[in-house]
Amino acid sequence: MTEPSRAVFLSYASEDAEATRRICEALRAAGIEVWFDQSELRGGDVWDRQIKKQVHDCALFIAVISANTQARLEGYFRREWRLAVERSHDMADSRPFLVPIVIDATNEQDAEVPESFRAVQWTRLRGGETPPAFCERIMALLTGGQASGRASVTPVPSYHVPPRVRRVRWVVIAVVGALVVLVGGWQARRLMTPKSVATPVAGISSTASANVPEKSIAVLPFVDMSEKKDQEYFSDGLSEELIDRLAHSPDLKVIARTSSFAFKGKNEDMRTIAAKLGVANLLEGSVRKAGTDLRITAQLIRASDGVHLWSESYERKLTDIFKVQEEISDTVAKALKAALTVNSRTKGSQASNIEAYNLLLRGKYFYTRGNKGDNDRAIESYKQALALDPNYALAWARLARVYSWQGQIGERRVADTKMKGRGALTRALAIDPGSALAHRTLGDMFLYFDWNWAAAKIEYERAIALDPDGRDGRDAAEDLLELQAARTGEFNELIRLRVQDVERNPLDGDSLFFLAHGYFAAGRYSESAATWRKSLDLNSAYAGGPAGYGLALLMMGKPVEALAAAASEPDDASKLWALACIYWTLGRRSDSDDALRKFETQFAGTQAYAIAQVHAYRRDVDGAFRWLDRAHAQRDPNLVNVTGDPLLRNVQGDPHYKTLLRTMHLPE
Repeated sequence: MTEPSRAVFLSYASEDAEATRRICEALRAAGIEVWFDQSELRGGDVWDRQIKKQVHDCALFIAVISANTQARLEGYFRREWRLAVERSHDMADSRPFLVPIVIDATNEQDAEVPESFRAVQWTRLRGGETPPAFCERIMALLTGGQASGRASVTPVPSYHVPPRVRRVRWVVIAVVGALVVLVGGWQARRLMTPKSVATPVAGISSTASANVPEKSIAVLPFVDMSEKKDQEYFSDGLSEELIDRLAHSPDLKVIARTSSFAFKGKNEDMRTIAAKLGVANLLEGSVRKAGTDLRITAQLIRASDGVHLWSESYERKLTDIFKVQEEISDTVAKALKAALTVNSRTKGSQASNIEAYNLLLRGKYFYTRGNKGDNDRAIESYKQALALDPNYALAWARLARVYSWQGQIGERRVADTKMKGRGALTRALAIDPGSALAHRTLGDMFLYFDWNWAAAKIEYERAIALDPDGRDGRDAAEDLLELQAARTGEFNELIRLRVQDVERNPLDGDSLFFLAHGYFAAGRYSESAATWRKSLDLNSAYAGGPAGYGLALLMMGKPVEALAAAASEPDDASKLWALACIYWTLGRRSDSDDALRKFETQFAGTQAYAIAQVHAYRRDVDGAFRWLDRAHAQRDPNLVNVTGDPLLRNVQGDPHYKTLLRTMHLPE
């Protein structure tokens, strides 16, 4: 290699030679030097020395991962991987080097790869098909355009559900007639969304950027500096805890986790980050954890000029973590002249066993990440924590939260969810009656599994009273407004809360998603369409986004534009749902029939309510009630929104509709 510092090494199993060749050709066409071994010969002293030299000299090491590498637990490519990992240990964390590539459907979590590969986000190039954007990103890494050693290169679609989505806000979505966008979209995002919850893009800035308050802050995800890079769950947990603590200041604007974590692993300028988030200050830091020893650094930075308002390092034992969290948040609040209103922690909110706390963080990390199988991993972590500390109320509450979520998305039978979830909540509330999370989760279970509106309202109100300024209290307040909106048709207060949510989460597509639906439910279709447009500017492949945008355009009397929008929908369920309605409006009845037929065939088990909506929209009363009855039998959570759903207007005068309302304890 004539320029070792600018060359790329491709490592692959021989069975993947053809796909790797396509990647190589695309990179070379873009002017990138590539070392690509096309020989089947492996091994030998001369060969070993050459491979070692190339791995030592290359600028980037691209590992091609597939079912073939999975099947081969031995192979020369594994020796290459080991050499690359060993070299990466000698590099600064800020230097990019390892770039894992997946060329088929292999799941990252199940892949037989070195742990160092999991410290970076992955790229999926199906069959070796390499788009120009990937070549541009590799060139940027080679030329220093992206300096973070933990940065991603077009991340692999993983099994992630953004934290906001986990709130399961069914009400507004169903009321505006886009349940398939919610259910199908959420399920698809669980299978499609990258690890990065939100993606900052050029031209997107905070809605508050024109007038940034001095008392505003974003807590960037603390960097895991541990030797093995295996403490990400712990550093993420510390960052989230600081966000939650600072949010207890009524006069301090604190950016929510989703938007702050959008910059995880990136090397953006501080002023750029602050402008995108609409804040004046940033808190960043790092965590080094080895056994029970901790080293935490934190810096409070004024974004306008980069001045460090405060910085500190803490050399402590793991048992001191709660004191460190309090000290950092208190010091930051004082530096910004903001008063914290954090109440004394309730009984059971802290573990008596520090390893139980460690396991709690691990469980929360899995639950928030949301990869395939992570809900079960979270449950196992919480159970392990409770085995060490049976009186850990917060662990019981979070265990119940996972059970509830599994029941709502169909991962667990409702009967099993109710039994195990309520059992965990009973334990949590017996230990700590003041757990806002437990009361909010109980409210969800009353609402979505029992349709007990009154009991759900009581639990949400209790959670709000217990944690008025915290995350659980705010989420419960939104849950309560959604519940009330579904029953009364009044959306103004909910929209007001949604606008505030976008201000706290400017880079979160889900916050815009729910605001768009709020506007739609209130009949403010042009504002809904504009908000959808902002969401799609953040992520054009947002599952359910184009379908929702198309729905708003359809209601504005623009069916042709609606069709163009829905045609780009990446989620099959959402696309079929939208097309069935739009084609019907355009008078293309056979196309509408075809879309509906496919929708029913492919999604009968998960989209009964949404299928009923399409039948009702098409004035097929019998078909609508046939599918509503199926949704009722399936205990579809979306049925809580049956009152006032605009797509059901054509059937709401039918006696069967009133019977359905009675069975759900809703006013007729």
